[in-house]
Amino acid sequence: MTPAFPVRTAADLMADADFEARWKERESIGAAARAALRDILARFVADGGPIEVASLSHPAGVVAELDARDLVYVQDGRVVLAYPWSGTPTAFVMGLSGGRERWACCAIDALGIAAMLGEAVQVRTRCHHCAAPLRLDVSPQGPAGAAGVMAWVGKREDLRGKACTAL
Repeated sequence: MTPAFPVRTAADLMADADFEARWKERESIGAAARAALRDILARFVADGGPIEVASLSHPAGVVAELDARDLVYVQDGRVVLAYPWSGTPTAFVMGLSGGRERWACCAIDALGIAAMLGEAVQVRTRCHHCAAPLRLDVSPQGPAGAAGVMAWVGKREDLRGKACTAL
């Protein structure tokens, strides 16, 4: 049976010139923005989110730079997304060590969090096709026992502040 949708590898998706240009632009942030991003990501891991911009030890202009480059999403004075983390509920609940639960922005982010943290995580979500509950254990080396699991990736016109919703 041939799927009704194209099946492409991550390498295929990354061969997109617009995608490459966006990442090159994001990579050009300065030392102050990198430090702020590290701190924001650490806060999402430690405390969850959203994070009040005023509570950060970095100038608001540095956080605004991160927002402008789509590395975080600031809404009403709070960082509500800092990829791969969402400060508000999404379809991807991440079980971290110590019983902590956090939300991932999308399926792809959920799959990368174990490598980012250097620890095993559990991803809980629902099947995109049939809505059955899914639980996927992911180590820093990749998914464990993931036969038959597929991430659904689609294009959206407006990506600002949106989290993907399907695995």
